[in-house]
Amino acid sequence: MQSESREPILKTNFKKIIILTISIVIISLLLFRNFFFKSTYLLKSFGELSVDPQIAFTNNKPTFLEFYAEWCEVCKEMAPKVSALKDEYEKDINFVFLNVDNQKWGNYIQKFDVNGIPQVNLFDKKGNLISKFIGKQDEIKIRQSINNLKKEEKPYNEMISEKFSTIQENQNIGVGPRSHG
Repeated sequence: MQSESREPILKTNFKKIIILTISIVIISLLLFRNFFFKSTYLLKSFGELSVDPQIAFTNNKPTFLEFYAEWCEVCKEMAPKVSALKDEYEKDINFVFLNVDNQKWGNYIQKFDVNGIPQVNLFDKKGNLISKFIGKQDEIKIRQSINNLKKEEKPYNEMISEKFSTIQENQNIGVGPRSHG
């Protein structure tokens, strides 16, 4: 008899524990979403924080140009480092972020031969390509190249990492949002 009366109490307590656990998880995700999804948030904000490329190449300042995609895991991994560089150098250098999924940047993707992302191109204040980084890069290497830009040192540098996302061109329609993988 006693076991029969305990069963509804146990079911009720179990339901309460499940509801409480689910509530805690949802509240935690809402409160800490910037922590959990910081890289994705940074990538989405890059396009909004970007200097227009036409302005960047004509305003007599060095330019940091990054090609990225929101789905790119390597881009997400590098986003906090790139954001820190932007915060540190944005007064002296243009920061341009072009999402390869946006068709309006197709001419820049072709012009700068973007085959893998993230791709960072550094230009001097006259618009000459000084450094090109493809794939995951060490922040120190990029920082050194930025400092060389500020000193106006001209050694061309191309750094390609084995960790990058490939962009494949569709022969029928050119570069588009679904033409890379």
